[in-house]
Amino acid sequence: MAVGRLVGYRRLSVSTELSTQWWRDAVIYQVYPRSFADADGDGIGDLPGITARLSHLAELGADAVWLSPFYPSPQADAGYDVSDYRDVDPLFGRLSDFDAMVARAHELGLRVIVDLVPNHTSDEHLWFQAALAAGPGSPERDRYVFRDEPNDWGSMFGGSAWSQVEDGQWYLHLFDAKQPDLNWDNPEVRAEFADVLRFWLDRGVDGFRVDVAHGLVKRWEPPSDEVAAPPPAVPDGPEPMWDQEGVHDIYRSWREIVDEYPGERILVAEAWVDPIERMARYVRPDEMHQAFNFAYLLAPWSAGDIREVIGSSIAACREVGAPTTWVLSNHDVVRHPSRFGYADGTLPRNGIAAGDPQPDEALGLRRGRAATVLMLALPGVAYLYQGEELGLPEHTTLPDDARQDPTWARSGHAVAGRDGCRVPVPWTAGGPSYGFGPGERSWLPQPPAWDRYALDGQRGVTGSTYELYREALRVRRAYGLGAGTLAWWEEAGPDVVGFRNGDVLVVANTGAEPVQLPVGARVLLASGELDPQGRVPADTTVWVLA
Repeated sequence: MAVGRLVGYRRLSVSTELSTQWWRDAVIYQVYPRSFADADGDGIGDLPGITARLSHLAELGADAVWLSPFYPSPQADAGYDVSDYRDVDPLFGRLSDFDAMVARAHELGLRVIVDLVPNHTSDEHLWFQAALAAGPGSPERDRYVFRDEPNDWGSMFGGSAWSQVEDGQWYLHLFDAKQPDLNWDNPEVRAEFADVLRFWLDRGVDGFRVDVAHGLVKRWEPPSDEVAAPPPAVPDGPEPMWDQEGVHDIYRSWREIVDEYPGERILVAEAWVDPIERMARYVRPDEMHQAFNFAYLLAPWSAGDIREVIGSSIAACREVGAPTTWVLSNHDVVRHPSRFGYADGTLPRNGIAAGDPQPDEALGLRRGRAATVLMLALPGVAYLYQGEELGLPEHTTLPDDARQDPTWARSGHAVAGRDGCRVPVPWTAGGPSYGFGPGERSWLPQPPAWDRYALDGQRGVTGSTYELYREALRVRRAYGLGAGTLAWWEEAGPDVVGFRNGDVLVVANTGAEPVQLPVGARVLLASGELDPQGRVPADTTVWVLA
């Protein structure tokens, strides 16, 4: 299809001027500590390993690093079951290692965001142990959600969300049974987390990614013997355990705390809420700074779907004066090169097992690169997940006996879970554990074909996925794309996502037919080679000056 001349733009404004607030247009790189770099050879990544590899993030062009949990934990849910919010698990090092990592990051110009898990603790947290010992009706038990009878709420990991203790009461766990939910109606809980925020802010962190930010406040529904009525065709509000109005009071109080500290410290919401206008409520001016855009992450590789979610996201965030965030992969979802690797449009969300239909690796990588180049051209904040700059796919043939995600066990081995996206990063081809650690140990087995994705085989290689990411971040910064505005190209065909951001025209072809670029267009960046006629092939994105 022919694109034609650049006319008929419809502009979606993000801001009227370039902002000096770093969090409005940053590129933030997620590190999953146990899978990033192992310094001591035990097969589990650690803080010294992260520190040694921070220069990789700086060379890539990231502005900040976000760390998944590293706190003391029984590791029932890979650290999202916290037993002490003011220390480092010995698996990952010591507090002094954390301080050294923050100091090195700041030396390299990288800000540090840490995960905060306020919806639940570990069942081995001192508070929960005290609650079990104190018994029904006690102040200790009131820190959690205990009831004499359970209702019908289910766990996100499968099965009931309730477990019974020896004295007969039941406690709520919206996730694993080893992750009891806190009672955020209790002032003591609120005071505790205000102190936790200050503890890490005093150690120099630049912000917090708040886990399950939409889940802290619950609207209790007692059990009933009556037969439940069918749900309405259009629900009249969020489910009682999610996105309740009371969460916003909590984040207003937290915003006051982070605003006391210099340097634009931030709060980031992990809030799986729908529609996107409800997500935007978390980033009103007196609440959080960013909220993950899961609607974008879940969009299929389809121009119409992508255009719709981009437009609605920018519009919703513009209403509250907040930046839009863009993300394609993280530690909870199938990596996007594998997610887009199905020609029939299948979009696996809960892992891929060896016995499942397998993605086309080449197709997935081609689409994954195109999707990333499209994402990095959008105004707002971009999140990258460790290893995606290497083109890492999901480990789709992980042996079942190696799986550790509680979803796998709680679903009766019906849901593969998240282990496939958490496999340790390959740094060197041919080395022990592909350079993840000094030995061969790796807490999850790495695929035998990991050699071709290793960093040392991509650095300096024209056309490699690593060099594509690095150049994309350089050009993004040079042209101020993160702080820019988006104007739709109305003449783009149905299979094309076309827009201008400042001086840069972005053309992403999700269809089968090649797309003609404007006459005289100068290519700044392309996710793949153009065809012999200089057209944009299928599953390719280009940035041009035209």
